[in-house]
Amino acid sequence: MLIPDLVGVFVFGLSGGLAAVRARLDLFGVLVLAGITALGGGVLRDVLLGLTPPFALRHWPYLAVALAGGLVTFRMSAQVERLRRAYLVLDAAGLGLFTVTATKLGLMHGLGVAGACAIGVTTGIGGGVLRDVLIREVPVVLHSEIYAVAALIGAAAACVCHQLGVLQVPEQVAAAALVFVIRVIALRRGWNAPIARP
Repeated sequence: MLIPDLVGVFVFGLSGGLAAVRARLDLFGVLVLAGITALGGGVLRDVLLGLTPPFALRHWPYLAVALAGGLVTFRMSAQVERLRRAYLVLDAAGLGLFTVTATKLGLMHGLGVAGACAIGVTTGIGGGVLRDVLIREVPVVLHSEIYAVAALIGAAAACVCHQLGVLQVPEQVAAAALVFVIRVIALRRGWNAPIARP
């Protein structure tokens, strides 16, 4: 799982780096935001589960790949913007992978369905939420796009498989693919969660 994991980290790093470039941050700010976006969800997961120091801080390739994503956007932000569709698709794949693996980790640590789903969704969206808060924006997942909802559905699917005693690699891949498909369809069709009328 190392290669897909690092690809997901890199893509999340691109996302954080682009947000930092748009916010007119300097090189240090771009790297910080890339790192937080790429690794923030995993760090939150590990802290909530008591797995300290967090995995990403104990394994240097994760931090290196996240910072590489920031450097790429700092030097080539216009080119990355033009590849937006491609990295949104990879972002959807990363969301599914991170959500499902974190959900399983929560279940392995004795959490119930609700707790494991919360861990899974937090891991999937946590970095993006921290990114938006740091640049003083309302987190995107709270007001537009089907993102957190897709993660929640995937986490719930993983929990159902666990309850049935079949949460092995094929079922994890299927749950991650479910997140991916929902996210990509939502992007193509412009789906958003309902918003309350004032």
